[in-house]
Amino acid sequence: MEPKKYIVEVEPAIEAKDGRPSMGPVYRSVFNKDGFPPPVNGLDSCWDVFRLSAEKYPDNNMLGTREFVDGKHGKYVWLTYRQVYNKVIQLGNSIRACGVEQGAKCGIYGVNCAQWIMSMEACNAHGLYCVPLYDTLGADAVEFIICHAEIKIAFVEEKKIPEVLKAFPKAGKYLKTIVSFGQVTSEQKEQVKKLGAALHSWDEFLLSGKDKHFDLPVKKKTDICTIMYTSGTTGEPKGVLISNNSIVTIISSVHHFLKYTNESLTANDVFLSFLPLAHIFDRVIEECFIQHGASIGFWRGDVKLLTEDIVELKPTIFCAVPRVLERIYSGLQKKITSGSFLQNKVFNLAYSYKLRNMKGGSKHQEASVLSDKLVFTKVKQGLGGRVRIIISGAAPLAPHVESFLKVVACSHVLQGFGLTETCAGAFVSLPNEMNMVGTVGPPIPNVNARLESVPEMNYDALSSTPRGEICIRGDILFSGYYKREDLTKEVLINGWFHTGDIGEWQPDGSMKVIDRKKNIFKLAQGEYVAVENLENVYALVPAIDEIWVYGNSLESCLVAVVNPNKSAIEKWAQSSDVSGDFESLCHNPKAKEYILGEINKIGKENKLKGFEFIKAVELDPKPFDIDRDLLTPTQKKKRPQLQKYYQSKIDDMYKNMNK
Repeated sequence: MEPKKYIVEVEPAIEAKDGRPSMGPVYRSVFNKDGFPPPVNGLDSCWDVFRLSAEKYPDNNMLGTREFVDGKHGKYVWLTYRQVYNKVIQLGNSIRACGVEQGAKCGIYGVNCAQWIMSMEACNAHGLYCVPLYDTLGADAVEFIICHAEIKIAFVEEKKIPEVLKAFPKAGKYLKTIVSFGQVTSEQKEQVKKLGAALHSWDEFLLSGKDKHFDLPVKKKTDICTIMYTSGTTGEPKGVLISNNSIVTIISSVHHFLKYTNESLTANDVFLSFLPLAHIFDRVIEECFIQHGASIGFWRGDVKLLTEDIVELKPTIFCAVPRVLERIYSGLQKKITSGSFLQNKVFNLAYSYKLRNMKGGSKHQEASVLSDKLVFTKVKQGLGGRVRIIISGAAPLAPHVESFLKVVACSHVLQGFGLTETCAGAFVSLPNEMNMVGTVGPPIPNVNARLESVPEMNYDALSSTPRGEICIRGDILFSGYYKREDLTKEVLINGWFHTGDIGEWQPDGSMKVIDRKKNIFKLAQGEYVAVENLENVYALVPAIDEIWVYGNSLESCLVAVVNPNKSAIEKWAQSSDVSGDFESLCHNPKAKEYILGEINKIGKENKLKGFEFIKAVELDPKPFDIDRDLLTPTQKKKRPQLQKYYQSKIDDMYKNMNK
């Protein structure tokens, strides 16, 4: 039987011409075969999203934080939409009283919390560019972003204030006002004053706007709402310009997607905010909840306590990166294997029965009601008992984890694909479609998608199994890279955004991401790795002649294959009383430990982030060469060929680490 197809062709393929590779047909979701759904009435800006909800749902719980009493965290304490709105208006007046006008840049730096959202909404109200500061982009990223974006005012988590002060004196040219999410000391105030800026506590700053009044400026759809910085190929973060229209369009897309799949958001939904608001994925999801008058509760900032926060909040929608879902999967596996023989047998029978029914077309809630009630209810309660949708994004979710959670979590598990440049959205899998496991589903509403051939990697968008670079078109797209028109022109060609990811259309119209065109990839926790920059750093180790760094979106860390320097290894062996010729030394575990130590030393010297450190190495005495098809004639690394050649070594390194 032919599988149901969830896409429709709206434009034909284009054969290669004028030096451009061939492009496959343009597709969109079958839900929108007659045209894109209209935007939500009255929503022209991010401010409208919040303003209208504050008018419609004034007494609904909006932002929740766990109370801290007698040294312990207790229940969630809530601010209503009306209370948040009043604080936002007051906060906006305080910002304007500092001389900050429409179009100025406002930094926000810290863990997700109510103050983060209120700072963001104050930016939305007064037409300021909200610029999240995110230090995992590199040691000097905070300084770079403040200076590059010309940030005038920044709202900062208490413990992050010292990090911001490290950005001075350079940041002092622009940054004149710093507001803590909490308290500040008199010593900190004096220190900041000497740097030519002013530091305020949250309450103090809020009060400064109490008796002030500034009219809210008119905001247009085309106005830039936020600049989100992401990893760049040159090592410097790129500022992605995102307009009101992009966010309003993605909200409309999510609304229609959930409507088509009978899973619409309501004012009764509850969301746990723990993925960084500095990333577009969480920002967009929270905007969707705000639009429906739903509730957002914040985690405590400690991943070890995340499960406790989940149980206390009882969210209805749970968004996570694969790394978090893998932790949940591993925890469940340990519990299962530690049970008795009978418990194991019952679990496996229930799992197999429900999985078989779901693969046969049964909806998850109907596939095995008895199994859900008697066996899987503990898993559901572990996620608070009310989760109906789990959404995974930022990196690929391993198929075995996805399948397992679809069965035992008693909820939909949907995998999506998007980038900051596509406002987090592009594709998402559909509920109750087990054949979509391992894919990111069909295009979301409001999006056109096509593949472009990549001849140098042997990917053909016009073949019987279409493969190529995923290209996206639609109003969700970003407006360009801030102050980098050259980079914008590289990826935005004739209205199409070139993602750099290689996809393969499936027969049902879902997309499977199979490769990466650029030498930037994501690890399992969603962090980007600019691999060429890392290799340049690690090549500074005198004992290394050449290094190839490898990672993928199903693993949480990096490994490497190294061509060691012969004389350096032999000198080390002599001083360490290790015998053997050069080839045998390369297979010696002590030599691998030595090289790994030197690599980590240079990583620390260059202030690399934890996820950029190498966790295991393989030493190859034979240099990378053209004969084995590992290098181009110009001595550039052929990464797909290197991966193929060393795949067994890669597998062994990860296997040994996971023991």
